[in-house]
Amino acid sequence: MDNADVIVIGGGPAGCSAAIGLSRLGYNVVLCDQAKFPRDKVCGEFISPAADPILDRLGILSRIETLNPKRLKGVSISSYEGKEFSIDYPLQPRLAERPTSLSVSRYELDSLFVEEAKRAGVEVREQYKVTEFLFEDDCVIGARGWDGSKTSFSIHAPLVIDAGGRNALSLKKFHLKEEPVGGVKIAMAAHWEGAQIADDYCYMHVSDPGYTGISNVGRDRANVVLVVNRHSMNGENPDKFYLDTVMKNSQRYKILRNAKCLESVRTVESLAFSVKSVPCGGLLMVGDAMGFIDPFTGEGIYLSLRSSEIAVEVAVKALKNFNFSRDALNIYEVRRKKEFDKKFLLSRILQKLICNQFFCNQVVRALKGDRDLAETLVGVIGDLEPAETVVSSRFLLQLVAAYSKGVYMS
Repeated sequence: MDNADVIVIGGGPAGCSAAIGLSRLGYNVVLCDQAKFPRDKVCGEFISPAADPILDRLGILSRIETLNPKRLKGVSISSYEGKEFSIDYPLQPRLAERPTSLSVSRYELDSLFVEEAKRAGVEVREQYKVTEFLFEDDCVIGARGWDGSKTSFSIHAPLVIDAGGRNALSLKKFHLKEEPVGGVKIAMAAHWEGAQIADDYCYMHVSDPGYTGISNVGRDRANVVLVVNRHSMNGENPDKFYLDTVMKNSQRYKILRNAKCLESVRTVESLAFSVKSVPCGGLLMVGDAMGFIDPFTGEGIYLSLRSSEIAVEVAVKALKNFNFSRDALNIYEVRRKKEFDKKFLLSRILQKLICNQFFCNQVVRALKGDRDLAETLVGVIGDLEPAETVVSSRFLLQLVAAYSKGVYMS
């Protein structure tokens, strides 16, 4: 049996950032991923502005910049065939220019993360599928599984960090996933060539039966993600459903009418779920494994990176004290909830909102009438401002006032 200080399950941004942070502090880290890199993943493929400092600390930002990624100025929204309304990210204190978000393919991004993990001294084991945890008393003390040649492996470590995403072993082992009320959502994504994108924004178009996010990822490629309730597909072929639904919206049609869809649609289910607390010691969960926010309210990469930073701080304390009990690691849960719970609540609120044509139209109209209010909301979506800024009665009253002013002016 191999030994390590920490096992990390999952080689995406969450797992790699945790592994890099701990390895650079001198700990022996083994990272296992069932895939062979480079590999692709369904994703909105844009990274909110607040992630830049974290990426810089990890040493990833400069490497991303060498790819000449697109920089997006903000979000452009249309509600049920209404005219698009573009909102820039708000100017931040002590910054001369407005922040921007990165738009880069996950195929390239995840490869950069894995390469940086290796450079940081992490032992990266590709095509290693972890299938079980090892236990002693009430604590996880390692993991076992199968490698690419179907040979079993076991690794002993006093701490395991599960960054396995929405299908993480922890979620299945302990039945931690709590699906939202109102049906399971599915994201369908494909890259297009030749899209006529007018400006550097992420274009969000809301219309029955869901919404799309369209962003330029460079090299004449656009990533087009459609999010709908699974039942709306009604058993239809995924590629046909995706193409028909995307093109029936007039705003999307203007962007994609001369474009070519380059691949079969890729799908992922179980969006916007929450997660119960880990019931044992020796285990932390980061990234999408800790719960997933519907992509309309912002991308998950920032949450993955930030949750990993918190996990590293908690892990270091546990490693120094050699205390991996559930109580000792619970500080991670407390800090995670304090930082992210309001963002999850905002996600649920906006999901209710965009599913109602009347209310969605009214909110967009109100935002058009008050640029500062619109930038505040996009600042929260971009993780530049805390979610409680808009999850408040004060913001709601301001929204109502802006809508009333707009009605009066019209």
